[in-house]
Amino acid sequence: MKIVVTQRIDLHKSRNEYRDSLDQKLIKLLVQLNHTPVPVPNSLVTSKEDEKLIDWINNVKPTGLLISGGNDIGQYLNRDKTEETLYLWFLKNNFPILGICRGMQILSVAHGGRMHQHLDTTPGHEGHGGFFGKSTEHGVVLEGDSQLASIMGDSFIVNSLHHQGVSDSGSLDVSARADHDGLIEGVERKDKKFCLGVQWHPERKGHDLLFSALIEAARG
Repeated sequence: MKIVVTQRIDLHKSRNEYRDSLDQKLIKLLVQLNHTPVPVPNSLVTSKEDEKLIDWINNVKPTGLLISGGNDIGQYLNRDKTEETLYLWFLKNNFPILGICRGMQILSVAHGGRMHQHLDTTPGHEGHGGFFGKSTEHGVVLEGDSQLASIMGDSFIVNSLHHQGVSDSGSLDVSARADHDGLIEGVERKDKKFCLGVQWHPERKGHDLLFSALIEAARG
C-alpha cells in the first residue's frame, strides 16, 4: 500500500539549487502505520504538460494522497501544477486524500475557493496565530456532522504557523473554524469516501488519528 506525499521546494543559495524536501515526521508516521510513503518530485510537470506525472502515478500504483505543507500557492508554479494534477487524478479515481496546511488551501482553490494573502493585515484575523515560521496554538470548533468531527471530536487545540488562509472554500464543505476569529480550519467533500483538508500541521501535534483514518480509507 503506497501513499503519495507531495514535497515543498527549498532554494539552497550556497549551491544554487532548488530542492524538493519533506518533513521526516510525515515519513515516520506513515511507516509506523505500515504504509509505504512515496515522495513525488515537482520536476515532472511544465505549465503546459503533465503527461510525465500521470505516467509516474500509473507506474507507482498508489492507494492514497497526502498533500503536505510549506510554500505559498503561486510561489513555485511547478509545485502548484504537480499538486493540482495529483489532486484531480486522485479525486477522479476516488482514492483517499488528506491535505495539510497548504494542502487544505490547494483543495479549496481547486474547488473555486479564495485566499487571504496575508492574515496579519486582514481585518479580523490580524491576531490569528503565528506567522512566518513562528508557531502558536488556538482552538478549533468542528461541524458535528462532518467526517473530520467523527475522527477528531467536536473541539480541540491545533497549532498555527501560516500567514495565508482560506477566505472561501468554494464548493467544499467547511468542517472546522478557529474558535477565536472564525477562520476556516477544515474542509471536506462529503460525496467522497475520504477527502479532507486541515489548516494545521497534525504531524506536529500528535493528531495521528487523521493519518490512521487516511490509511484505513486507503485499505478500504
